[in-house]
Amino acid sequence: MNIIKFRKVYFTISSILVAVSLFGLFSWGLPLGIDFTGGSLMEVEYTMERPQVKEVQEKISDLDLGDVFVQPIGEKGVILRFKSVNEEAHQEILTKLRTKSLDMLAPSGEDGEYIGAPVNNPENKVIEKRFNSIGPVIGQELKQKTIYAIFIALLIIVSFIAWAFRKVSKPVASWKYGIIAIIALFHDILIVVGVFVFLGRFMNVELNAPFVAALLTILGYSVNDTIVIFDRVRENLKHYTPHFSETVNKSVNQNLVRSVYTSLTTLFVLSTLFFFGGESIKYFVLALIIGIISGTYSSIFLASPMLVTLERFRKK
Repeated sequence: MNIIKFRKVYFTISSILVAVSLFGLFSWGLPLGIDFTGGSLMEVEYTMERPQVKEVQEKISDLDLGDVFVQPIGEKGVILRFKSVNEEAHQEILTKLRTKSLDMLAPSGEDGEYIGAPVNNPENKVIEKRFNSIGPVIGQELKQKTIYAIFIALLIIVSFIAWAFRKVSKPVASWKYGIIAIIALFHDILIVVGVFVFLGRFMNVELNAPFVAALLTILGYSVNDTIVIFDRVRENLKHYTPHFSETVNKSVNQNLVRSVYTSLTTLFVLSTLFFFGGESIKYFVLALIIGIISGTYSSIFLASPMLVTLERFRKK
């Protein structure tokens, strides 16, 4: 399989995906959740019928919570997002949500007075699934630490690759292997972030701390696949022929089946977690799925052909 021959096609596909991701990122920005912006998140589930969004908002409208965002989730769940509150306000919100609406009580007599006898779904209870409250200062600190963590991870990756390939000087210098690996990693991260920007725009998905863990996991997984292929290139360079592109293409093909099988087995497990796992890890798993697909693609069809492109650019 001559992968290097069609490298311009792969570069075009990657460029389009990255361009779309950057368009969404600069147009709408990152849909940051309360972990980064500060605020409170409460998830509740109704045992029977879930009320309308407007009804939920009306129940807590007198509690001075600022802008309250109510998002239905699943069949009976609701996620509420509002400003950071203390435990006393938290319990007051729960009390309000558990109060039965007037349209669920039976009127008594001609005056229409409500006596409190439920007539519809009398056992419809509100169960709190989770509650998180983070102050804006902590959210800002977490945002800074996220940037530092990703930057340090990338710096360590470049340093390690440059050291591991220190004896490779021709036809591509060792440090260029590290630069290409970083470009491939940025490609993977931008595509994952771009997908979640669109999800945030059209499906109200927010990025929180688990998403950062997913990005760091993707960095490690993707660079591992890239280094395995680069290492095979290094081994094949001992039998170097005048055609560097043939050496790279041979190296990619030697690792192609291994890379695809490894990714598929990982995706099988992640797909099971996505469809049958808990709601709280759904988007964490989705980020991993997108990242692994993107990482496998970049290792095979982006990073390795870039070696050949750099080598030909050096000759010119």
